[in-house]
Amino acid sequence: MTATDRSMELINTAAQAAADKLAHDVVAYDVSDVLAITDAFLLASAPNDRQVKAIVDGIEERLLKELGAKPVRREGERDGRWVLLDYVDVVVHVQHSEERVFYALERLWKDCPELDLPADAKATRTKDVPRADAAEEE
Repeated sequence: MTATDRSMELINTAAQAAADKLAHDVVAYDVSDVLAITDAFLLASAPNDRQVKAIVDGIEERLLKELGAKPVRREGERDGRWVLLDYVDVVVHVQHSEERVFYALERLWKDCPELDLPADAKATRTKDVPRADAAEEE
């Protein structure tokens, strides 16, 4: 099973919105083969709590305006360190850079295919964030 067209539409739009708010390390994984509850994860990070919240707000606004999508669940907003937006078909994780390094979600999902994102949606990669393929290089 692979991510649906709707999931890809949500992922690409959310990735672009995150990049527009200067998110770092935007990456998406197709988790449809290993999880029954969602098709894809989008990961993005920011160096401070205020920017995490701005990225989350930007994603929510863009998905609602362009695709009519509203999250069924939003968690972690109060602390602004790791906010999760659940759109059922996709789950968006926006993390503070420190949490991103500590929890290393890329390593959890390294066996899942990375989804291609539009070139302008890919933000710069921070050297501290582990890449899914980094373990293979070592």
